[in-house]
Amino acid sequence: MTRLAVYPGSFDPITRGHEDLIRRGLAIADRVVVAVADEVAKQPLFTAEQRVQLAKTVFGRAPRIEVRLFQGLLVEFAREIGAQVVVRGLRYVSDFEYEYQMALMNRKLAPEIETLFLVPAFDLTYLSSSLVREVARYGGDVGSLVHPAVARALAARFRRRK
Repeated sequence: MTRLAVYPGSFDPITRGHEDLIRRGLAIADRVVVAVADEVAKQPLFTAEQRVQLAKTVFGRAPRIEVRLFQGLLVEFAREIGAQVVVRGLRYVSDFEYEYQMALMNRKLAPEIETLFLVPAFDLTYLSSSLVREVARYGGDVGSLVHPAVARALAARFRRRK
């Protein structure tokens, strides 16, 4: 049986930290579906379609990684695609309370789906999409923080806002 993991997020934008966790998810699953959330609570910088396209560009033709848009409950999406595992990242202790609460609710809704927490690579621990957006907004170099296509998209987005 193929073990399928889902790695959900808003990916606004996708960062090197996300890439690290997604690729490391392949150590525990045969395939990883990057689930880009269509409905996000905050106002995203990129549209859902742009976030999907950027993630697809980042992973290119990686045969074991698929990028898909999803709406609604994560566990329903996971069931729909046949995922057995949800992969989530924990950067700081402050992430734990929220992620733990979500994992417990997901377990209540879908006890057959496990949640696996991964910690980021040491040199990526500080990295977040909001931090990348902030640096890019003020013209800082995000080249080491994101894929080149993402860096170009950020530069284009903030040039238009000036």
